[in-house]
Amino acid sequence: MTFKYDNVYINETATITGPYEKKGPLQSHFDKSYDDLYFGTKTWEQAEEKLVEESIDMVLAKMKKTRFDVDVHIGGDLLNQMVATSYAAARLAIPYLGVYTACATSVEALIIGSNMIEAHQIKNCVCSASSHNNAAEKQFRYPVEYGGPKPKTATFTTTGGASAYLSYNKKGIKIESATIGTVQDLGIKDAFHMGAVMAPAAADTIYKHLRATKREADYYDLIVTGDLGQYGKQILKEYMQTEYGIHLKKYDDTACMIFDKDNKATYAGGSGPACAPLVTYGYLFDKMHEGEYQKILLVATGALHSATMVGQKLSIPSIANAISLEVIE
Repeated sequence: MTFKYDNVYINETATITGPYEKKGPLQSHFDKSYDDLYFGTKTWEQAEEKLVEESIDMVLAKMKKTRFDVDVHIGGDLLNQMVATSYAAARLAIPYLGVYTACATSVEALIIGSNMIEAHQIKNCVCSASSHNNAAEKQFRYPVEYGGPKPKTATFTTTGGASAYLSYNKKGIKIESATIGTVQDLGIKDAFHMGAVMAPAAADTIYKHLRATKREADYYDLIVTGDLGQYGKQILKEYMQTEYGIHLKKYDDTACMIFDKDNKATYAGGSGPACAPLVTYGYLFDKMHEGEYQKILLVATGALHSATMVGQKLSIPSIANAISLEVIE
């Protein structure tokens, strides 16, 4: 399903990261970074909660707004029951919609907010997404103290919080259209190869978006997925060519951009709900404001699994949602 918007804009954004992202190639494009993974809190989960709160406080400060000026907060994270976002929402006391599509959460939130603004149900909203490397590892795999080996196809959960302020005020970056994806399941069971799991969902959504908008892939200065990693990125390019006859020339993946490619500690690249919005709100928006890009299609991908379902040897379904971002004319 594809929507067209006339008056929805991302007026401001805020990005906060952890130490790994701070040492990466995009460090100068983030608003704030921490040197450790606790951020002055007692646990990793509380640290992620702090990421949500601080990123929202920061974007509101940029807008010279307070929480009382916000109609609704839409956001989510990877933790069970989305506790990082929900606990932050309790302290922020903004009307709250919690959403979850794993690493596709950020774009899901943007689509919901855009639809509500376009329909004049609300005047503005804040959309947030967060993830924390150690908190996610503990929940989905093993605590980092365990030291379990991983294959090279694994991705490294990004630590960060990213928030965006949306309204109908013509400022910032326009959300021109959006496509909600359908869940794909090709029978892949390898929880250490999320790129292979999510690439078919990304391909399906890209194809449906281009078909619905009657556009060619080259309409966009950049099509960017988040987050398939180095191996998933190649799988997507081959899949698009084979299944749909579409050659992705101007294409990249946020997982491959946020960390140094030669850093073996981050395996095949980044992941987590914060990966795509950190790269987009930071690096890509900077490039759009500088005139390097005019039109970007952001396709956020998510693996909809849990440790329980993986333990039951079930295949892993995936989803991809897309938004078209344009520089205001």
